[in-house]
Amino acid sequence: MKRTNTFAVRPLSAKDEQLLRDLLDASAALWNETNYERLIRYDDEDSLENEDVWDAPTGRLEGQYKGVLGASTAQQVIRKNSEAWRAFFRLKDQYYDESNSSVTEHPEPPGFRGNKDDGRELKTVIRNTSYSIEWGDRSRLEILVGSELQDRYNHTGRLPLEIAGEPNWPDYDKQGRLDLWYDDIDGTFRASQPVTVADARATPLASEEAALDIGANNLVACTTSTGNQYLYEGRELFERFRETTAEIARLQSKLREGRYSSQRIRRLYRKRTRRRDHAREALCRDLIEHLYDEGVATVYIGGLTDVLETHWSVETNAKTHNFWAFKQFTEQLTCTAEEYGISVEVRSEAWTSQECPQCGSTDRTTRHRDTLTCPCGFEGHADLVASKTFLERHIEQAVRPMARPVQLKWDDHHWSEAPSSRESPNEQCTDPSTAANGGNVASGES
Repeated sequence: MKRTNTFAVRPLSAKDEQLLRDLLDASAALWNETNYERLIRYDDEDSLENEDVWDAPTGRLEGQYKGVLGASTAQQVIRKNSEAWRAFFRLKDQYYDESNSSVTEHPEPPGFRGNKDDGRELKTVIRNTSYSIEWGDRSRLEILVGSELQDRYNHTGRLPLEIAGEPNWPDYDKQGRLDLWYDDIDGTFRASQPVTVADARATPLASEEAALDIGANNLVACTTSTGNQYLYEGRELFERFRETTAEIARLQSKLREGRYSSQRIRRLYRKRTRRRDHAREALCRDLIEHLYDEGVATVYIGGLTDVLETHWSVETNAKTHNFWAFKQFTEQLTCTAEEYGISVEVRSEAWTSQECPQCGSTDRTTRHRDTLTCPCGFEGHADLVASKTFLERHIEQAVRPMARPVQLKWDDHHWSEAPSSRESPNEQCTDPSTAANGGNVASGES
C-alpha cells in the first residue's frame, strides 16, 4: 500500500540551517528558471503549446545548478516541474472535453516559487537514493548536498537533520522521493516521505454494502445494507470555514496596491485548511471503522457532478469545491478503506435526493433544508433518504432501516454521537400525526 510519513526536521547547528536554506533556495530558483523557459514557449503565438514546452534547455539548467544541489536533486526538481506541466495539460484537456464535467474552471500553468527580493518558497525534492532515514529514539534524516555547498561550508556532503515526532509508517518496504520545505508560517522545516508498506489490510467481516450521500450541509449521510444509518453534520464546520474566509477577504481588501497576501493572511489560510483536513480525515476513519464492524465490504459514493446538478447554488458550490474538497475526500476515504479491505466505488447518484422512496416521484417532491416531502404523504430526512435510495439502486433490493440514525457532530477533536442521536435529525419538521403512527421519519419510513 502507498502511504506517506510527514514530519518536522531540525538542523543540528546554525551553520547547517544556513546550508539547508541555501539548498532550498537554489531548488526554488531552478524551478523558477525551468518554469519560465517553459512558460515563454507555451505563450508563444507560433508554438504548439503542449509540444514546445519540452524544448526548454533543461540540460543547461541542470548543469548550472548541480554544483549546489547535486546532480540527482537538480534532476528531480526539473522532473517535478515536468510532472506539474503534464498535470496542467491533462486538466486542460478535461476542461475542453464536453463529455467530462469533472474540471469546471480553466486550469492555469504551474506557478513560480517567489523571487529573491520578496522571498522564495523554500522547497526541494530529494531522490529516494539520495537520502537515508534512521528511526528510533534519536531519529535522523541525512540528505546529499552539492560540491559547491560542501566547499562553501566545509561540509562532508551529507547533511544530518534531526526528526521531530514519530512516523505513522516506520516499517516500510520502499521509500519514494522526499519533499523537503520550509514552513514560513510555523517557522519549521518539514518533510514528506512517500512509502510502500506491506499489504497488511484487514479482511471484511462479511459482504455487506453501504452508500454515501455527500450533502451541502450534512457532510455525509450513510445507509448500510444491514439497515444502519449514519449522519455527519457539518453546518458548524462550514460556518467557521466561511467566517475565516470572510476575515481573509477583509484583510486582503486592506493590503496596499500590488500586494496580494501577508503573513497573517497566509496563517489564516493554513488554519482554515488544517481545521478542515483534520475533520475530514477523522470522519473517514470514524466512518470506515463503523462500516468495518458491520461487515461492509463495498462502499458506493456519488459523483461530484450529481451533487452540483441537484443542489447547485453559490453557497453549495463553495461548500463542495472549497470547504468539502470532494476529490480529496474521496481519495482519503479510499486510502482509509484500503486498510480494512473495503473497496470504494464512485457511481452516479442522479436524482436520488429528489426521488420519493414511497411513490417513486421525482418531479412532485419538495426539499426544504433537510426535509424531503411528497404529496403522497411521505416525509423524511432528505440526505438519509438519498443514501438509502442510492444503495437500493446498486444492491437491487429494499433496505429497511433497523433503528434511528446515528447523528455525529465534530468537537474539534472527534466525531461524537450527539445526545439526541437516536431521535430523528429533523424531528422539528415531523408531522405529529406521522410520528404518532410510529413512522420512522429520519430513515424515510412513513
